[in-house]
Amino acid sequence: MMHPMPSNPASPEPVAVPMLNLAANFEELRAALTRELLDVANSGLYVLGPKVAAFEAALAAYCGVRHAIGVSSGTDALLMAMMALAIGPGDEVIVPAFTFFATAGTVARLGARPVFADVDPHTYNIDVSQVERLITPRTKAVVPVHLYGQLADTRGVQAITGRHGIPIIEDAAQAIGAQEAGPNGVRAGAIGEFGTLSFYPTKNLGALGDAGAVLTHDDGHAEVLRNLRVHGSGHTYYHERIGGNFRIDALQAALLTVKLQRLEDWTEQRRACAARYTTLLEAAGLVPEHARPPRELCGRHVYHQYVIRARQRDALMTFLRERKIGAAIYYPLPLHLQKCFAGLGYKVGDFPHAEQAAAEVLALPIYPELTEGQQQAVVTAITHFYRGSD
Repeated sequence: MMHPMPSNPASPEPVAVPMLNLAANFEELRAALTRELLDVANSGLYVLGPKVAAFEAALAAYCGVRHAIGVSSGTDALLMAMMALAIGPGDEVIVPAFTFFATAGTVARLGARPVFADVDPHTYNIDVSQVERLITPRTKAVVPVHLYGQLADTRGVQAITGRHGIPIIEDAAQAIGAQEAGPNGVRAGAIGEFGTLSFYPTKNLGALGDAGAVLTHDDGHAEVLRNLRVHGSGHTYYHERIGGNFRIDALQAALLTVKLQRLEDWTEQRRACAARYTTLLEAAGLVPEHARPPRELCGRHVYHQYVIRARQRDALMTFLRERKIGAAIYYPLPLHLQKCFAGLGYKVGDFPHAEQAAAEVLALPIYPELTEGQQQAVVTAITHFYRGSD
């Protein structure tokens, strides 16, 4: 097989397409966000307070839960959910082998053992068929991840964990607004005992800094979570449990309240972009030989990322980046092969679908402000790469 020929005189003039355009997202709401920033600054109420309470109420209503607890990051949201379940040394938590590091990293931080499962090759989410055989008397939770914005088969996991009395912590960091099929479909984060969200700036609902939330229907869990986020103290300097400084800033909560009102529109724009990418890739004759688009299999996919499986993935990414077209790999090494987890005893070949995904996935630019022309430029460049290499 020949290598790509970027110097081919027939190659199109490059059109720069950034992987993200957070400045454009801010510009759309500049006036409203600036008003909120000044309102918080003038109030002197910078930590918790009415802005946080208002955001939590709006977020809970959007996600369809009784309680939303604003916290400092998506990672801390996972950590707090596990702390609320008193997970610690000697315990095990089942997690997918292919996901962002925090899903397993938070387990290890508490002294517990992450137990990895392979992923479904079509959705990249946890392979439900593996969950039951991984359960032991030490299993204290299962964490399905809604990777890239598509729901995992949480109901399938629930059918298994329900028989064993094991709670589910949904890692919905990339999937706010993802929803089960049907008019009454439950949204991401509202299915398990806990749901965790990230509002890192790149997320579909992004803060202007770090922020996250924990979702729950349970009043008792909500009380514990609110206690944990202020060092385990319901009253200043009196501590019922060991917690941490996991508070969300009032400023981030205020800004997120404004942006939450636009989330549904942004989600539909992302979905339109995803559909257009798939149409363009198919029209270019790239599917399935060179590139395989994502498949929407579990309700409403919110496309935090539009991820293709690509032949010659690394060379394609280099080719695109040389033409100032954004492309990224989420994630290049599955968790069971990370150096920090070497002591768990996993090896190459243990989770073949996770390993194959890590070798093939490539995320293309996707955000509400992405234009049809920019998408065409991305697909044209991909076409040139493969046509030049055949």
